[in-house]
Amino acid sequence: MSHRVDYKSASPAAFKAMLGMETHVRHSGLEHALLELVKLRVSQINGCAYCLDMHSKDARAAGETEQRLHVLAAWREAPFYSARERAALAWAEAVTLVATNDLSDALYDEVHAQFDDREMVDLSMAIITINGWNRLAIGFRAEVGSYEATPGA
Repeated sequence: MSHRVDYKSASPAAFKAMLGMETHVRHSGLEHALLELVKLRVSQINGCAYCLDMHSKDARAAGETEQRLHVLAAWREAPFYSARERAALAWAEAVTLVATNDLSDALYDEVHAQFDDREMVDLSMAIITINGWNRLAIGFRAEVGSYEATPGA
């Protein structure tokens, strides 16, 4: 597929606003590994090859295991995700698929047992942000495969 628009240069102010969201999420205090899992899972749901490439590389560079990355799409059946990660992944799926999912009180309570109020908002902002990046990358056909992770970043 051919690249359509370089959204970074076509609308620098819009790109800067998205980077502001991303910066907030990165500095929110939520665990880097948890954020990478959420970004990967949302990108799997949305089918965003660019973001899957980026965040799998970032996760591996930060020390994530291949096993957890390979099994992420089936996290409910795998024993190696923590209760906090499971709650974050459940919330990420529900918020990403909000048009077809019920964000029930039971789900909210499950997630809120692992995340305080601020963390719930910041987790939701992380999910909103990666959904936005997915839509930009898919819509404008961002070039897949050229991203290089920075170790320790």
